[in-house]
Amino acid sequence: MENYSKARVLEQPSPCPFTDLPADTPQVRVKDGSKIRNLLRFALSRMEADPRRAEEQERLPPPEDGNPEGPQEATSRPLCRQIVFTGCGKGVSKAVTCAEIVKRRLKGLHQLTRLTYSSVEEVWRPLEPSAGLDSLSVSRNLPTVWILLSKEPLDRQQPGYQAPGRYDALWAQAAGREEGGGAAGQRGGPRRKRGGGGGRGKGAGRSREPGKGAT
Repeated sequence: MENYSKARVLEQPSPCPFTDLPADTPQVRVKDGSKIRNLLRFALSRMEADPRRAEEQERLPPPEDGNPEGPQEATSRPLCRQIVFTGCGKGVSKAVTCAEIVKRRLKGLHQLTRLTYSSVEEVWRPLEPSAGLDSLSVSRNLPTVWILLSKEPLDRQQPGYQAPGRYDALWAQAAGREEGGGAAGQRGGPRRKRGGGGGRGKGAGRSREPGKGAT
């Protein structure tokens, strides 16, 4: 593809796999170039009641990605009980990051995750039209993640369900293991010092040689 340049990318949005959501549930679409700070401001303004944050949102520009509704409209609407984050391709990791930050900010959220594929068509055009090359269209299927965060209880039997506080418990266990490993590493220091005592023993043996010569 050295003789071509990417002209445009046409993404065919995949339908939301959560079909029984209320009509006012916001969907935040995360892209590779999205700013996590702007996405979180919008999401928290729809899920968290904080008058001071609402005043700050009115002075901020609307997010460049995600739901077309800006923060100014979001603060005037009632709070939502559920929110959906979705990302395609390189935006998958950012979507997961946004969901985890919201879960740490708002305790007690139930999570449901779905993995799908989205169709993307790339149009490539030749760098030199006079070379006789034709334009190319490349279709690809990219992995897409859908994360539903809900204040209301969800069906625990559904695949991809994660109960509230489960991730915090895993972090606590990991922190405990790290603390235990640090203590073990501290015990290893004195052992090296004891091993170094052999040098002093050798030095003591040499000190006896003058005594033998005196006799």
